[in-house]
Amino acid sequence: QVQLVESGGGLVQAGGSLRLSCTASGITFTRYTMGWFRRHPGKEPEFVATIIWGGDTRNYADSVKGRFTISRDNAQNTVYLQMNNLKPEDTAVYYCAAPIAPYVYTLEIANFGSWGQGTQVTVSS
Repeated sequence: QVQLVESGGGLVQAGGSLRLSCTASGITFTRYTMGWFRRHPGKEPEFVATIIWGGDTRNYADSVKGRFTISRDNAQNTVYLQMNNLKPEDTAVYYCAAPIAPYVYTLEIANFGSWGQGTQVTVSS
């Protein structure tokens, strides 16, 4: 059974930083792409960033490029999202997710089958 547990959300002022963590169990972490998504109130979840199983390929949504960095520590089964220069429009629930199958690099939300419980990020202006 796959478990993804996020932490690190909170309240921060605009321009501040937060680092989200997501620790995985129940999968061979080194074989899986990992992704971060977010959901604004009343909206569908949207893609934020993904990182390939080996860590050498990453993709970002245009809205976070240059401000957010996704990384992973395969020894710790953990993926991170460093968020800098946060803006009020970054306020959302952030989720980490793993695809349905190993060795699949994807940005499509429909291909992610395992999700964490989410962590709230609130950016005040």
